[in-house]
Amino acid sequence: MRRGFVLLLTGLALALAPAAPASADPAPAPAPAPVAPAPAPAPAVPAPARHAPMVPVAYRAPVAPTTPAAPIPPSGAVNVNVNVNGENRPANSLVILLGITLLWVLPALLLVCTPFTKVFMVLGIARNALGLTSMPPNQVLAGLALFISLFIMGPTLAQMNEQGLQPYLNGTKTQSQAFEDGIQPLRQFMLKTTRPDEIALMVRVSGQPTPANQDDLPMTTLVPAFVLSELRAAFIIGFVIFIPFIIIDMVVSASLMSLGMMMLPPVTVALPFKLLLFVLVNGWSLIITALVASYG
Repeated sequence: MRRGFVLLLTGLALALAPAAPASADPAPAPAPAPVAPAPAPAPAVPAPARHAPMVPVAYRAPVAPTTPAAPIPPSGAVNVNVNVNGENRPANSLVILLGITLLWVLPALLLVCTPFTKVFMVLGIARNALGLTSMPPNQVLAGLALFISLFIMGPTLAQMNEQGLQPYLNGTKTQSQAFEDGIQPLRQFMLKTTRPDEIALMVRVSGQPTPANQDDLPMTTLVPAFVLSELRAAFIIGFVIFIPFIIIDMVVSASLMSLGMMMLPPVTVALPFKLLLFVLVNGWSLIITALVASYG
């Protein structure tokens, strides 16, 4: 019985031995479970647009085409009359057209029917005689020649306006009558200035019979004869202008050669003496006076 009691105690001790260390050491805490990442926010989906409710359109029956209205006639009669024969005053549009046409041919008329060519040539020859190649410039000479020509032609232009242009504008003369009467003062001016030799030359060259009097001479013959006469007169006046300045050039050249200054240009030395002589004799006044007096 004692042996049995000892075995019982020994069995209890063996049973309790492994449980003691287990109760002494606490069990380790379990590892935390991994946290799942938060899901990304889903993109916002736009709400579907709300369409306006469809409104039913009332059905319209097709309309038949209408007949166009008749044109309305003008309230009054419209008459456009262009009188060129002087029965009444010519229309303003016709006067403007004639003025524009005259502007186109005016430069040619200025050159061949007025003293412009002669005056311009004489002024240019005087400039060359002085030894001045570009002073005064051509624009100045042309402007001076233009106004001298208008001064000389002043009485003739006044007669042409009085006898031809004004009666036509007032309706008292036809177009042909106004032209014939208005051209007569210009013909008289050109006949008075033109030499008979030039007129005979142009009549002979044209092959036409010699007219009985000057009134029968056509303008196609008179105009070139007038231009030839003007050119001849311009060369004669230019020759007279050149003589004193040539004498100055000769005297200066001889003086320089006698002094042994052959390398010095005589033109440069003579220019001041030419200008001095031209100013002392009032050369511009003499030239213009001679030009105006040549037309009576």
